[in-house]
Formats: sequence, C-alpha cells, structure tokens
Amino acid sequence: MQKKLFLFAIAFLLTPTLQGRMQKTITVLDKTFAVSIPREKIEARIKELGTKITKDYKDAEQPPIFIGVLRGAFMFLSDLVKEVDFPCEIDFLQVSSYEGTTQSTGTITLLKALKSDISGRDVIIVEDIIDTGLSIAYVKDMLQASNPKSIRIASLLDKKLSNLDFKIDYVGFEIAPEFVIGYGLDYNQLGRHLPDIYTLIK
Repeated sequence: MQKKLFLFAIAFLLTPTLQGRMQKTITVLDKTFAVSIPREKIEARIKELGTKITKDYKDAEQPPIFIGVLRGAFMFLSDLVKEVDFPCEIDFLQVSSYEGTTQSTGTITLLKALKSDISGRDVIIVEDIIDTGLSIAYVKDMLQASNPKSIRIASLLDKKLSNLDFKIDYVGFEIAPEFVIGYGLDYNQLGRHLPDIYTLIK
C-alpha cells in the first residue's frame, strides 16, 4: 500500500512539470512558437524508422547513399544514420523555396549540387518536411536523371498538402498544415538548433 502511495505521489509531482514542458513557448524574432513534438518522441520515432530502413537495405549489394536536403534535414539525417545497421554513404544537396517567410515562395532554387556519382546506386533522400511537395519533386526528378538503381524518400514531417505522384516511403510524423521550427527547421535561419519541434501560435 505504501509503495502505491509513493508511486502516486511521484506521478502527481511530475505531472505539472511534464505539462509545463509541453506548453513551453519561445519567441523567434516576431513570432511565438509552442512545443508540438518533444525530443523524446522524435528520438523514439527515428529509432523506428531506422529499423524499417535497415530491414529494407540490409542485403543491398552496395552501401546505399543517404542524401540530405540542406539545410533543414541535417539534424534528422545525423540521427537517422545512427539508427541503421548497414554500411552507408552520405552526401548533401541544397535547395530553397523559403526566403525569410513562413510560406513557400513556390520557386525552387538549387543552391548546392550533389557531388557523389549515384548511377546504379540505392539512394535515400532525407528531407525535413514535405510541405507543398514542390521541393521533393524537384529533387527526385533531378536525381532520377542520374540513373540510380532506386530512390526512396525519408521525411521527418509531412503536412499532407501535396499531390505527389509518388509516395514518401518513411515518414516520421504527419502534422497539421502549420509553420514549424526546431530540430533543423528554421524561421529566417533561426531555431534550427532546438531539440524539440515547435508550432507557430502567433
């Protein structure tokens, strides 16, 4: 009986702390954001994705190449490759469709080209977020022109706004069509360092 009372007391004391953390807000420039996906949930989901990707590529003839889409995917890519159990290579490219705003410009610009030769290779594109789908469609079409053996896509977040004619193979979280920062995502280049994901509230 005493043990049950002790455990109840601990749970009671911790509950306000946990609730306070989930309601934590931050201000970045002129915007206010609240935690929507805490770091513990992100870490757990990435472990699950790593397990799925390992199952798909454990018997690959050559090491697959993870291609991170800069800048937003750098943190997701770093943590994701730690959770796969096979040899792999890593490269990066950079595109942009945001210019200091909370809305996509609708125009995709290539800022950094890929250096690896991906001809005949298994490629895993790693994105931070699928928004309109314009960026990932642009990247996939561009890489497909280099004749890889296969292309799959991993995205930490998906707003489910796009009308893509291909699937996103590995999705961390489906989210509402709201602006988010943290864990690699930014608002006017700020907020990328945050370990949690925050949603714009005002």
